[in-house]
Amino acid sequence: MTPLSVEISRTGQGVVLALAGELDLAGAATLERELAELDAGAVVVDLRELAFMDSSGLRALVLAARQLEEAGRRFALVPGAAHVMRVFEITGMDERLEFVDDPAEVTGS
Repeated sequence: MTPLSVEISRTGQGVVLALAGELDLAGAATLERELAELDAGAVVVDLRELAFMDSSGLRALVLAARQLEEAGRRFALVPGAAHVMRVFEITGMDERLEFVDDPAEVTGS
């Protein structure tokens, strides 16, 4: 088991959170804390280094997307490995959330 690590980079018009490790129940709590501390701008969550994600992780991402969008802020994800993306595909969330190839498409740098 690899605990979730979150690397935060402030760029241009937003923030990029690069996730590594496992986004499970414990990791979701970590991610929620990190997201709660962000104050302004667009948010991109980079899933490329994520080793595992379950429904708890998906729930945290969907709630974050909803909260940020309600606040008028943009939220996007950089796709991860096939086994991570499978969670989005099974639930249909790959069609409901915004995915970008490069965080700069959202944050401007």
